[in-house]
Amino acid sequence: MLDTHRLRLLREFAERGTIAATAAALGYTPSAVSQQLTALEREAGAALLDRSARSAELTDAGRRLAARAGEILTLIEAAEADLSDREPVGRVAISAFPTAAVAFAPALTRIVRAHPGLRLLLRQVPGSEGMRQVRAGQLDVALVDDWTGSPPSAPAGGLRFAPLVRDPLVLVVPRRHWAADLSQPVALRRLRDEPWLAPPAGEPSRRAVDRVLAGAGGATSAPSEFEGLATILSLVARGIGIAVLPRLTLAAGEGRVAVRELPGRGPARHVYAVARESGVRRPSVAVILAALTAAARPLSRHAGGSATAEPAG
Repeated sequence: MLDTHRLRLLREFAERGTIAATAAALGYTPSAVSQQLTALEREAGAALLDRSARSAELTDAGRRLAARAGEILTLIEAAEADLSDREPVGRVAISAFPTAAVAFAPALTRIVRAHPGLRLLLRQVPGSEGMRQVRAGQLDVALVDDWTGSPPSAPAGGLRFAPLVRDPLVLVVPRRHWAADLSQPVALRRLRDEPWLAPPAGEPSRRAVDRVLAGAGGATSAPSEFEGLATILSLVARGIGIAVLPRLTLAAGEGRVAVRELPGRGPARHVYAVARESGVRRPSVAVILAALTAAARPLSRHAGGSATAEPAG
């Protein structure tokens, strides 16, 4: 009989490539991972890893079993969902990027209060890592964002993508800034000389900001760079500069800033809830996805005190 926990370890090893990386990802010691994989070899009656003094890699048998492990674990989860109580109970592990965690926290709090047997484990995980952990069974739901403009519309790799919010970029300025006057149209070219704040170069949100600024003729000086959209919002509120941020950043409320819409249909990110196809039949996961979808509707209509800006130029 193959132990399902050890099958998860084997699949993780196949993705990570080393015992050390597998141990770090799962919170185990390397020796514990090695011992569990050795035990799996005994259960399978075959050598799954080719070990040397410095490294280990999968044998042909190990690669075949790692490929089958995903199918086995998916079938087990589907069977458990079919047999489970229809009342949402148990733990649901969710990852989210910071602005999504703040925006959707009230909905998650309400659903837990409505179902006393339901427990949530929330953590911050980068989007690509969140999807990998959902696929590996370490997370049940991941809130991820996508800036490519080509959102997935069909299950990929056993994952289901539930679209939540189209989150456009908006201009954010201090409340007493001249551009905060809603009676005055704003041309972005007039803001070229302002002190701009932006995420670090290379981040998807920064590339979107750069496209907006390039369309306005470019900022006179390079933007000041800060990690975290909430940090940038706080600095704008304190009068340090101005910024272009995803509207969802304003979901928690910030009375010291004014928000202006960008001209036309500017850059936006799409926010999704990602879950395993085999997991969405679990009542606990289904009720979380339903709560997130319902909470997304008012967020999509969130106006944030904005007014339409004039086209740049």
